[in-house]
Amino acid sequence: MQYKVLIASAGLGNRLKGMTKNVNKALISVAHKPVISYIIEKFDENVEFIIPVGYKAQTVKDYLTLAYSNRKFTFVDVNLYEGEGSGLGYTIIQCEKYLQCPFIFSSNDTLVLENIKPPLHNWMGQAKIKNNSQYRTIRTQKRDVVEICVKGTKGDVKAYIGLAGIYDYKEFWKAMNSGINQGSIEIGESYGLRFLIDKGIEPITFTWFDTGNINELNKTREYFSKNIDANILEKEEEAIWFVADKVVKFSIDELFIKDRVQRAKGLENFIPSIINSTTNMYSYNKVKGEVLSKNPTISTFKYYLDWMEKFWIKKDLDKNQEKEFKDICMKFYKEKTYKRVKQYFTIFEQIDLEEIINGNKIPKIFNLLDKVNWNELTCGIPVRFHGDLHFENILINSESKIPFTLIDWRQNFGGIMDYGDIYYDFAKLNHGIIVSHELVDKNLFEVDHRLNTVYYDFLRKQNLVDCENYFKKWIEQQGYSYKRVQLMTALIYLNIATLHHYPYSLLLFYLGKNMLNEILGEG
Repeated sequence: MQYKVLIASAGLGNRLKGMTKNVNKALISVAHKPVISYIIEKFDENVEFIIPVGYKAQTVKDYLTLAYSNRKFTFVDVNLYEGEGSGLGYTIIQCEKYLQCPFIFSSNDTLVLENIKPPLHNWMGQAKIKNNSQYRTIRTQKRDVVEICVKGTKGDVKAYIGLAGIYDYKEFWKAMNSGINQGSIEIGESYGLRFLIDKGIEPITFTWFDTGNINELNKTREYFSKNIDANILEKEEEAIWFVADKVVKFSIDELFIKDRVQRAKGLENFIPSIINSTTNMYSYNKVKGEVLSKNPTISTFKYYLDWMEKFWIKKDLDKNQEKEFKDICMKFYKEKTYKRVKQYFTIFEQIDLEEIINGNKIPKIFNLLDKVNWNELTCGIPVRFHGDLHFENILINSESKIPFTLIDWRQNFGGIMDYGDIYYDFAKLNHGIIVSHELVDKNLFEVDHRLNTVYYDFLRKQNLVDCENYFKKWIEQQGYSYKRVQLMTALIYLNIATLHHYPYSLLLFYLGKNMLNEILGEG
């Protein structure tokens, strides 16, 4: 039968608090895929989706356009999605002219495991859960819904999951419109569904996951995380989503996306080809293969470093460019490090102290930074660079003549797109060998911080230790300074500490501080 699907996506998502600061709640990630994708992929490709949007509307439009170019979406701009007069019912009514046929209603925070049947007749999704108090519920007799109950109703009822098939759409719209002053605006689709009970509504039980509040979202993420291999540490202002055969990258920074797309042109044959982009997102086809971090053997790492020699092409600079490059390195290394460390103290409400770290007496961090030979460190070697080389960003190709693909490249080097310092790439690679994203994601680290005493430890795989030792040997054989790589690595840990969650932020900061002290102590 011909039918459509309405996914209500205009609201603020207040129950998720700060998680919807930058995106609509439809794009909240579950196992590196937005919630709305789990809903969409339950339906055939020929089904049209009606998507009312309001809060962070463009993020929803951009994502769905990039991720599902083969599907049909009709976006309905909702002008009133917060404050007096707004409500789920208001959002739904704005879609009436597009839904003059049987349709399925779904909230954008509902995930189910089972297939969703077409609206051949009226039906409502229900689930048996331990605590129904925060949900509307359904009372049934035999195979019919006899009552749609208010939140908090007790007795033999099941939770209504915000998923319904509406066959008698004319009666539904009549009820929603005539009930504007009786609560349809605030109550939403369940108001109209009450008027279909006499027509007959079948209750259908689903295995349901709610992503509309933080506690339930965390449970949902835990369940679905069992099916993923990627170890991507979440950032508040960025996201990377894996959808069917595509990868979509999001950032709130428009210049970040613009520069990423621009830089991709100079990295061809080493990175995936970008197929589409918007102001805050770009997409590329998923590369078949596995990340190097999954099984980082010495032989593969050796092969990778040999292959990268073709990538790190040196850039010849004239005297003016050399001076400009040194100035950029000074800003990128020194000035940014001082700034990030200050941000760290502000965000995590700490002060610069002389501390005992893993039994070693360590000076204040700013005293250590003042001892760095910045003039020497900023004499960079200009090459074509990646900018975020670690094993999670290196794919071993399974269906390509090219052995590796590099992903998640940096958008620029201090504003320069054509070249950057090879030592920055070395240090990025080194920092990921020392601290594995996979083990951090599994919380296989500890940090104890009491007054001026700190102890930290983290698990390391032996094959990564072997790779680190080989990398040191390779660096020195190529005529580069391994001490400089280690110094840059320490600075990277200090820089990224402010970007990550507590207590991982503590581990990064104190690992960086401890490393910096050891390196400077070597003279």
